[in-house]
Amino acid sequence: MFHRIVLAVVLSLGAPLAVAQPAPAKTAKAIFAGGCFWCMEHPYDILPGVISTTSGYIGGTVKNPTYEQVSSGRTGHTEVVQVVYDPAKVSYDKLLQVFWANIDPTVKNAQFCDHGSQYRSGIFYVDDTQRKLAEASKAALDKSKPFKAPIVTEITRAGEFYAAEDYHQDYYKKNPVRYKLYRNGCGRDARLKELWGKVPD
Repeated sequence: MFHRIVLAVVLSLGAPLAVAQPAPAKTAKAIFAGGCFWCMEHPYDILPGVISTTSGYIGGTVKNPTYEQVSSGRTGHTEVVQVVYDPAKVSYDKLLQVFWANIDPTVKNAQFCDHGSQYRSGIFYVDDTQRKLAEASKAALDKSKPFKAPIVTEITRAGEFYAAEDYHQDYYKKNPVRYKLYRNGCGRDARLKELWGKVPD
Protein backbone atom coordinates (compact mmCIF):
# COMPACT_ATOMS: atom_id res chain seq x y z
CA MET A 1 0.00 0.00 0.00
CA PHE A 2 2.85 2.40 0.86
CA HIS A 3 4.50 1.93 -2.55
CA ARG A 4 1.22 2.63 -4.34
CA ILE A 5 0.79 5.86 -2.40
CA VAL A 6 4.35 7.01 -3.26
CA LEU A 7 3.81 6.20 -6.93
CA ALA A 8 0.52 8.11 -6.95
CA VAL A 9 2.24 11.14 -5.43
CA VAL A 10 5.07 11.03 -7.95
CA LEU A 11 2.66 10.79 -10.87
CA SER A 12 0.50 13.60 -9.50
CA LEU A 13 3.55 15.87 -9.28
CA GLY A 14 4.49 15.09 -12.86
CA ALA A 15 7.95 13.90 -11.86
CA PRO A 16 9.66 11.88 -14.62
CA LEU A 17 10.32 8.24 -13.85
CA ALA A 18 13.38 8.19 -16.17
CA VAL A 19 15.89 10.81 -17.28
CA ALA A 20 16.28 11.06 -21.06
CA GLN A 21 19.88 10.61 -22.18
CA PRO A 22 21.28 13.05 -24.74
CA ALA A 23 21.79 11.60 -28.20
CA PRO A 24 25.43 10.82 -28.98
CA ALA A 25 27.19 13.35 -31.20
CA LYS A 26 27.26 12.41 -34.86
CA THR A 27 30.75 11.73 -36.17
CA ALA A 28 32.28 11.34 -39.61
CA LYS A 29 35.62 10.20 -41.01
CA ALA A 30 37.99 11.77 -43.51
CA ILE A 31 41.26 10.37 -44.85
CA PHE A 32 44.19 12.40 -46.19
CA ALA A 33 47.67 11.55 -47.44
CA GLY A 34 50.31 14.23 -47.07
CA GLY A 35 53.60 12.41 -46.93
CA CYS A 36 54.85 11.32 -43.52
CA PHE A 37 51.76 10.72 -41.38
CA TRP A 38 53.53 12.03 -38.28
CA CYS A 39 53.32 15.51 -39.76
CA MET A 40 49.64 15.31 -40.69
CA GLU A 41 48.26 14.49 -37.24
CA HIS A 42 49.09 17.78 -35.50
CA PRO A 43 47.28 20.15 -37.93
CA TYR A 44 44.05 18.23 -37.36
CA ASP A 45 44.50 17.57 -33.65
CA ILE A 46 44.48 21.32 -32.97
CA LEU A 47 41.42 21.95 -35.14
CA PRO A 48 38.23 22.50 -33.11
CA GLY A 49 35.68 19.83 -33.93
CA VAL A 50 38.22 17.10 -34.59
CA ILE A 51 37.76 14.20 -32.20
CA SER A 52 40.77 12.04 -33.06
CA THR A 53 43.46 11.34 -35.63
CA THR A 54 45.01 7.98 -36.47
CA SER A 55 48.07 7.38 -38.61
CA GLY A 56 47.72 4.45 -40.98
CA TYR A 57 47.92 2.95 -44.44
CA ILE A 58 45.50 2.78 -47.36
CA GLY A 59 45.36 1.85 -51.02
CA GLY A 60 47.51 -1.26 -51.14
CA THR A 61 47.19 -4.95 -51.89
CA VAL A 62 48.52 -6.47 -48.66
CA LYS A 63 46.22 -7.02 -45.69
CA ASN A 64 47.38 -5.69 -42.32
CA PRO A 65 50.63 -4.27 -43.70
CA THR A 66 53.51 -3.37 -41.43
CA TYR A 67 55.45 -0.13 -41.58
CA GLU A 68 58.44 -2.00 -42.99
CA GLN A 69 56.32 -3.39 -45.82
CA VAL A 70 54.72 -0.06 -46.67
CA SER A 71 57.96 1.91 -46.46
CA SER A 72 59.50 -0.46 -49.01
CA GLY A 73 57.10 0.96 -51.57
CA ARG A 74 56.12 -2.49 -52.84
CA THR A 75 52.64 -2.89 -51.29
CA GLY A 76 50.88 -0.02 -53.04
CA HIS A 77 49.83 1.60 -49.76
CA THR A 78 50.31 5.23 -48.88
CA GLU A 79 50.75 6.76 -45.46
CA VAL A 80 47.58 8.56 -44.39
CA VAL A 81 45.88 10.14 -41.42
CA GLN A 82 42.29 9.22 -40.61
CA VAL A 83 40.40 12.09 -39.04
CA VAL A 84 37.29 11.50 -36.94
CA TYR A 85 35.34 14.73 -36.57
CA ASP A 86 32.02 16.24 -35.55
CA PRO A 87 30.35 17.70 -38.67
CA ALA A 88 28.30 20.01 -36.45
CA LYS A 89 31.51 21.70 -35.30
CA VAL A 90 33.83 21.52 -38.30
CA SER A 91 33.01 21.08 -41.97
CA TYR A 92 34.67 18.79 -44.49
CA ASP A 93 35.53 21.91 -46.48
CA LYS A 94 37.55 23.17 -43.52
CA LEU A 95 39.36 19.82 -43.31
CA LEU A 96 40.24 20.21 -46.98
CA GLN A 97 41.61 23.71 -46.38
CA VAL A 98 43.88 22.37 -43.64
CA PHE A 99 44.98 19.54 -45.93
CA TRP A 100 46.06 21.77 -48.82
CA ALA A 101 47.93 24.15 -46.51
CA ASN A 102 50.04 21.29 -45.16
CA ILE A 103 51.17 19.58 -48.36
CA ASP A 104 53.08 20.18 -51.56
CA PRO A 105 50.48 19.38 -54.25
CA THR A 106 52.94 19.90 -57.11
CA VAL A 107 54.95 16.66 -56.84
CA LYS A 108 53.92 13.12 -57.73
CA ASN A 109 54.86 10.17 -55.52
CA ALA A 110 56.77 12.29 -53.03
CA GLN A 111 56.39 14.84 -50.26
CA PHE A 112 59.36 16.98 -49.27
CA CYS A 113 62.36 14.71 -48.56
CA ASP A 114 60.33 11.49 -48.69
CA HIS A 115 60.08 9.83 -52.09
CA GLY A 116 58.02 6.92 -53.32
CA SER A 117 54.36 6.21 -53.97
CA GLN A 118 53.88 5.51 -50.27
CA TYR A 119 54.37 9.24 -49.68
CA ARG A 120 52.10 10.54 -52.44
CA SER A 121 49.57 13.22 -51.57
CA GLY A 122 45.91 12.35 -51.85
CA ILE A 123 42.36 12.79 -50.65
CA PHE A 124 40.57 9.49 -50.02
CA TYR A 125 36.85 10.14 -49.99
CA VAL A 126 34.39 7.87 -48.19
CA ASP A 127 31.22 8.94 -50.05
CA ASP A 128 30.08 10.95 -53.06
CA THR A 129 29.54 14.08 -50.98
CA GLN A 130 33.20 14.09 -49.96
CA ARG A 131 34.24 13.36 -53.55
CA LYS A 132 32.32 16.33 -54.92
CA LEU A 133 33.63 18.65 -52.22
CA ALA A 134 37.21 17.45 -52.78
CA GLU A 135 36.97 17.91 -56.55
CA ALA A 136 35.45 21.38 -56.11
CA SER A 137 38.17 22.30 -53.65
CA LYS A 138 40.91 21.15 -56.01
CA ALA A 139 39.35 23.04 -58.93
CA ALA A 140 39.07 26.23 -56.88
CA LEU A 141 42.65 25.91 -55.70
CA ASP A 142 43.83 25.37 -59.27
CA LYS A 143 42.42 28.83 -60.12
CA SER A 144 43.63 30.66 -57.03
CA LYS A 145 46.94 28.93 -56.26
CA PRO A 146 49.91 31.22 -55.56
CA PHE A 147 52.32 28.96 -57.50
CA LYS A 148 52.57 28.08 -61.21
CA ALA A 149 53.10 24.32 -61.10
CA PRO A 150 50.10 22.06 -61.75
CA ILE A 151 48.33 20.25 -58.90
CA VAL A 152 48.91 16.49 -59.09
CA THR A 153 47.31 15.43 -55.80
CA GLU A 154 45.00 12.47 -56.40
CA ILE A 155 41.37 12.16 -55.34
CA THR A 156 40.49 8.49 -54.82
CA ARG A 157 37.75 6.43 -53.19
CA ALA A 158 38.95 5.14 -49.84
CA GLY A 159 39.70 1.46 -49.56
CA GLU A 160 40.38 -0.40 -46.36
CA PHE A 161 42.21 1.63 -43.74
CA TYR A 162 44.82 -0.03 -41.53
CA ALA A 163 46.00 1.73 -38.38
CA ALA A 164 49.77 2.02 -38.11
CA GLU A 165 51.75 0.59 -35.23
CA ASP A 166 51.31 2.19 -31.81
CA TYR A 167 54.71 3.88 -31.83
CA HIS A 168 53.64 5.96 -34.86
CA GLN A 169 50.51 7.32 -33.18
CA ASP A 170 50.93 10.83 -31.74
CA TYR A 171 54.62 10.68 -32.59
CA TYR A 172 54.94 14.46 -32.41
CA LYS A 173 53.78 14.30 -28.79
CA LYS A 174 55.77 11.25 -27.72
CA ASN A 175 59.03 12.28 -29.40
CA PRO A 176 58.90 16.08 -29.84
CA VAL A 177 62.64 16.57 -30.29
CA ARG A 178 63.01 13.85 -32.90
CA TYR A 179 59.86 15.02 -34.62
CA LYS A 180 61.13 18.60 -34.93
CA LEU A 181 64.52 17.41 -36.18
CA TYR A 182 62.84 15.26 -38.81
CA ARG A 183 60.43 17.98 -39.89
CA ASN A 184 63.15 20.62 -40.19
CA GLY A 185 65.62 18.23 -41.78
CA CYS A 186 63.04 17.20 -44.35
CA GLY A 187 62.53 20.84 -45.37
CA ARG A 188 58.78 20.61 -44.86
CA ASP A 189 58.19 24.02 -43.32
CA ALA A 190 60.55 25.77 -45.71
CA ARG A 191 58.73 24.32 -48.72
CA LEU A 192 55.30 25.09 -47.29
CA LYS A 193 56.32 28.71 -46.81
CA GLU A 194 57.66 28.80 -50.35
CA LEU A 195 54.37 27.45 -51.71
CA TRP A 196 51.79 29.20 -49.55
CA GLY A 197 53.65 32.23 -48.21
CA LYS A 198 53.54 31.02 -44.63
CA VAL A 199 53.95 27.97 -42.45
CA PRO A 200 50.62 26.65 -41.11
CA ASP A 201 50.07 26.50 -37.36
